[in-house]
Amino acid sequence: MSMYEKLDEVVERYQRLTEKLADPTIYDRQDEFRKVSGERSSLEEVVQCYTEYKKALQNIEDSKEILKNEKDADMREMAKEELDELEGQIPEMETRLKLLLLPKDPLDDKNVMMEIRAGAGGDEASIFVGDMLRMYQYFFKTLGFKDEIISISQGDEGIKEVILNVTGDKVYSKLKYESGVHRVQRVPKTESQGRVHTSTITVAVMPEPTDVEFELNMNDVRVDVFRASGAGGQHVNTTDSAVRVTHIPTGIVVANQDQKSQIKNKERALSILRSRIFDQMVREQKAQEAAERKGLVGTGDRSERIRTYNYPQGRLTDHRIGLTLYNLDKIMEGDLSPVTDALIAHNQAELLKGDED
Repeated sequence: MSMYEKLDEVVERYQRLTEKLADPTIYDRQDEFRKVSGERSSLEEVVQCYTEYKKALQNIEDSKEILKNEKDADMREMAKEELDELEGQIPEMETRLKLLLLPKDPLDDKNVMMEIRAGAGGDEASIFVGDMLRMYQYFFKTLGFKDEIISISQGDEGIKEVILNVTGDKVYSKLKYESGVHRVQRVPKTESQGRVHTSTITVAVMPEPTDVEFELNMNDVRVDVFRASGAGGQHVNTTDSAVRVTHIPTGIVVANQDQKSQIKNKERALSILRSRIFDQMVREQKAQEAAERKGLVGTGDRSERIRTYNYPQGRLTDHRIGLTLYNLDKIMEGDLSPVTDALIAHNQAELLKGDED
């Protein structure tokens, strides 16, 4: 099927959905209304772009007609200028249409659970977890996302592990390429001789499942309670408020002790557990897709070293796409969009290449 046939089908579908929404009785069926309204909204940009494209093609034909038949020199000059401008826009419009027709990742609209965990490097790795948490929280503000710390484990210096719930518009689409090993190269505060040390942390971005996509069978879950330990106030070591949940089929374990209430700790632990199990299913599928279509940026292998933050050189390098930027200070203040946008663009280019093949 040609691009134009696909676009005509999209327009036809859009018109049918518009007609459905014109029926006043649809508001009595809220589930159907949400489904129809959501699908129509997802097609709107394609239809609008295709309308502009067809208008540009028509204007090109009109300008050619003027050049062919018009005797007035000024009119011919104006038509020539418009023709040159329009013909220059067509390739860009066609590329945009091709991108809009690419199959959408069904997970892109989802909110996420994000885990940032210290790896190799001791205290320096824990300090970098705190730095990355701060960077991401600034980045979320630029995107209009909201974040809530679900669980946090403090180290002697910095943070051993933090889990965030991030909500907003198309959160997973912006954050899914952050999963993997992040390496930092810098002189630690404790280094007296100024030597550069290398430490690592891991980031995991997990889409939040709906009950329809994944239902956690509580018969498969073992729940244990125990006394919280560490900093946290009077309830620590006095009540069995901490909760550990184990998913027996997969062996995935989640513990939470951040809340004083055992019930709240259980709710949070189960929420993280659901996301981890669903994420494991998603990663297996993504790994298969990436293997089938070489060049796609994977979101599956958590052991993959994806990025280096080199402080002495002020350099960030994303190893998956060979991107190097020398504005690390701005990036650590939340200006991460040049990196995430480049990863998205690379993936789109590879998908386009695959369609052409």
